[in-house]
Parts: sequence; structure tokens; C-alpha cells
Amino acid sequence: MRDVVPGTTDARWPRPVPLVGDQTSSTERAADPRGWAFGPDERRALYAVLGARRDIRRFRHDVVPSDIVERVLGAAHAAPSVGHSQPWRFILISDVVTRDQAAVLADRERLRQAATMEEGASAQMLDLQLEGVREAPLGVVVCCDRRAPAQGVLGRATYVDADLWSCVCAIENLWLAARAEGLGVGWVTLFRSEDLAQLLGIPEGVETLGWLCVGWPDERPPDPGLARAGWSTRQPLEDVVMQERWPSVAPPPPVSRVRSPGPVAIVETRDHVDRLLTPPGSLGVLDRAVDRLDELGITPDEQVRFVLVGADHPVTSYQVSTYADGVTRDVLEASVAGRSLGATMATAVGADMLTIDAGVRGPPVLGAHLLRPTGDQGDLVVADALATGDVTQLLAAARTLGLGLGPQVVALGEVGIGNTTVAAALAASQLGLNASDVLGLGAGGDAGTLDRKRTAITAALARARSEHGRHLADPLVAFAALGGPEMVVLAGLVLGAAEAGALVVLDGLVTAVAAVGAVAIEPATAAHLVAGQQSRERAHEQVLVHLGMEPLLTLRFRAGEGAGALLATQMLLTAARTRASMATVDNGDRDIARPR
Repeated sequence: MRDVVPGTTDARWPRPVPLVGDQTSSTERAADPRGWAFGPDERRALYAVLGARRDIRRFRHDVVPSDIVERVLGAAHAAPSVGHSQPWRFILISDVVTRDQAAVLADRERLRQAATMEEGASAQMLDLQLEGVREAPLGVVVCCDRRAPAQGVLGRATYVDADLWSCVCAIENLWLAARAEGLGVGWVTLFRSEDLAQLLGIPEGVETLGWLCVGWPDERPPDPGLARAGWSTRQPLEDVVMQERWPSVAPPPPVSRVRSPGPVAIVETRDHVDRLLTPPGSLGVLDRAVDRLDELGITPDEQVRFVLVGADHPVTSYQVSTYADGVTRDVLEASVAGRSLGATMATAVGADMLTIDAGVRGPPVLGAHLLRPTGDQGDLVVADALATGDVTQLLAAARTLGLGLGPQVVALGEVGIGNTTVAAALAASQLGLNASDVLGLGAGGDAGTLDRKRTAITAALARARSEHGRHLADPLVAFAALGGPEMVVLAGLVLGAAEAGALVVLDGLVTAVAAVGAVAIEPATAAHLVAGQQSRERAHEQVLVHLGMEPLLTLRFRAGEGAGALLATQMLLTAARTRASMATVDNGDRDIARPR
């Protein structure tokens, strides 16, 4: 009904009010411009959540209920997006094997990035715990589906990356909702996008934005972790706000850690050392190794097992070694007698020793455990090293042997004249490298030896790649084509020992290359490995980076026989005993048993 103004013929009709959508009028909005605001309690809660958001690295093992996960993902899905395109996709990952594989990728990239930094910044970065991929019970990989052409999405024609920004908004929504629910979130970008895409089967045109670790936090940091670590500080608001246009005197560009090292600081702690009377992370890389020992439930007083595996290699016919083949047998026999370098060091450490003859020429080594191939070995250059059946049989037998070792510390060693040539070729095949990338002198080689090794490895790689093609990526095929019997046995031992709950300490290049194969077969094996040392072999550093592992020792060893692994084991056990005996501080809480 219309209103008539008295004394006039003017009529006014009531404003049509929509039944859906915004029912306010311009008059109402003008009268109360702030009328859309939430109440003071809601605003305080929102700002509290914003201020309390943290990047969490330590998580409890408790599962996150599905209804909470759904609410948090719903918050992410409510994010703004360019042209309302909603390009985000969420891959939820709880499978332990997949998380282990992702953790290795993150560890690998962490070492690659640290290698590009100056020494101080590199050390500081390596001291930080930068991810919780293994610990968090839920992983969320956020993907941006970019398969629609930019011109076909409103708002992307000029800012083609606006779809990525939209996904970042979704991540922030998820993060804040999770914080309000009491969940912790850690955003891990230590991945090469192509590696993560391959791991999860992500198609071309879909881009990953990293891995979100989601779970109940096992830390409640009052401040951002990197600020507490001395890596960076919060800039004042006035330094990042500019009026009207970019000023002539503007804030400096962001700090590049490649050129500007920061102070070395070790501040990230593990939950079970919070009460120790020592600065967090005081033992550096050793602390992480002791953490792994503790997580596996292995005490430093349990028996240590040292396993030495030996074999000969026909590739020595190409004069790639300084010593005669007979030295392999000599060392194994001396080991059985307790007189070799590895055996005497094992005695010093208090380790129980097992010697394995995995293929020494001639009669079996008396007193050694026998795990030999039944067929003839090839020389790599013109023929595969092993028959496929021998690889399968050796791997299975060694895995059974490793399984019987039980939950203890297992140090690995090897001996085999010519095996650095074999290991380098195997490493190159698995890491996609060439002979020059993996070439090392071995034990006492010279320039001539190096030239002959280069020729042999180059020819072996060319033959194997031609004969096996893409199948060479399969670790069993690679072991057959370019491996040695002791490497197959070592890989089987790693698999079995890991399954038994052991902590396996690797030695030099040969044991590390064997571990690459083991991890490729069973990714969860990586959580049971510690790099005892990094030798002088050129390929060793690259193999450790591939495994995502930092060595405990870098002493430029040329000797094999497990010397580096045993020294590292002794150091590791000393650190573990120190931690077990250390005084604790009273921080007002109660001890909580760690899940085993």
C-alpha cells in the first residue's frame, strides 16, 4: 500500500524487500556503517585465532576425528577464489608408507637447499626441524587444478596466477579453522613439485602447493618457530605499509639466506627431551639420531650387532682397483678370526659380529655365514652382474636373517675389491647420473685407476640402459644389472632389520647404495636408517642426499669394513646413555609415556 503525503498528491511506495540475499537498504547502511560487524566477543575470538596460528612441527599420534576434518576442509572450501573457480583440490593421506616416502623427499630437498647456503646459515637450517610429515597422522596435499585456460576464468586473463592465490586463501582458511579446533598445521614446501606429483599420481596441469601436516600438536609455541630460532623476526607493520605509491626510500628486499648467514641457533626440541637440563638440540645431528633410537624403543644398553658382508667382483678384470681380488678373502678370514679392522673395532665397541660370505671366489670362507649366488656373476660392462633369480633369492634370505636380528642397533659394513666401481654404477643408474658424477678413487687409486673406472662405469651404464630401459628404475632389475651380491644381501638385511624394529647404521657408499634399493622396495625403511659417515667417494654425498640423510661423521674415510658405522654407533650410544643419565628440570608437568 502506498503512502500519501498530506496536502500533496505525492505518493510513496514501500521499498521492495528481496526474499533472498541482502535485505538491508541504503538508508539503513548509511545510518549504521558498522552494522555488519560481529560483536566484540566474536571479534576478539577471531583476532585471537589469527594471532595464535603457528606452523607446527611436532604432533601426537592420536587420530583426528573425521567430523573435525570435515569441518576444517569445509572452511577451506569456503575460501574466496578468482572467478569463483574453486580450483583447490585436497588429497588426504594417512597411509604410513606414503608419509614415509614423502618424508624422504622432504629430507632430500632440505639437504639440497642447505648445500646452497653459506656455512652458518646451512648449519642453522639443518638444526631446525622443518617438517612433521612422518609424525602427523594426517597429510593434506593442496593442489591447484590449472587445466582450465586462464582466459576462460574470470579474473585470470591479466593475473594468470590468481588461481594459485585462491588456493593459498583456502590453505589459510584451513589453518585458522584447525587452530580454532585445537589442531596443529605445518605447511611443508620442501618438495620438488614433480616428485610430489609422481608420488601421488597427480596429472599434468594440476600443481601442488606443498604438504600440510595436520594433527594434535605436541608443542604449543608462544611465538613463530623461526622467530624463536633466530632465523628471522617479525617486521614492524609500518615497514610494510606504504601510502598511495611506492616511496623513494622503501623497505629493503627480503633477506636471502644464500648470501647472508644467520647466527647458528639450535632451538627446536623434541617432546621427550623437554625436561633435560641442557639446551634443546645441544647435540645437533646426534640428537636426531638419538631421537630415532628412542622412538624405536631401543635402549643404549642393548646388544649391538655388527654385520660385515663380503664378495668379489668380475669388474676388477678392467683394472679398476689397486688391490688384488684375494684381499677380499683375506679380510673376511681375518674378520672371522677377530683380527680385521672391522672386527677389532667391533670388539672395542662391544658389538656382536656376524660375517657373511656373499660371493667370494673359491671355497666358502670358513666360519662365515654363507649367502652366495648360485649362478655366475657378470662383469657389468658386457653382461648383467647377477641373474634375476639370484637377486630374489639373496634378498629374501638376507631379509629373513635381518628379521632375526630383532630390535637393536645394527651396524653394517662391507668388503669387496672393486665394489666402489659397482656401487658407483648402481648409484648412477638409480639417481639418473653419469659416470663423471659418481667417479671416486676408491681405496688408494690413482689417475690411471680413475680413467679405467670412468670407462668401465660409462660402458656399464650404456649397456644396462640400452638393455633394460625404463625397467632399470626397478631396484631388483638394477641390482641384477649393475649390483653386487653383497649389495643385495645388505639391502635384504636392511629390510629385515627395519621390519624387526632395529636401527640400522650405514657405513660408506656401498651400504648407502644398498639402502637406496631397500627404501625403493619398502619406503618405511627410511625411518630406521642413520648415516654413520660420509666417505670420500664422490657418489656417497649424492646418495645420502637422495636418502635425505645427514652423516654423523665426515672423516674422509677410505676404509670400508664398517669402521665409520662402528665409530658412529659408539658415539650414538654414548649420546643416548648421556641423555638417559642427564638431570631433568621441574617444569610443573608430569611425565607421559611415549607410544611404542
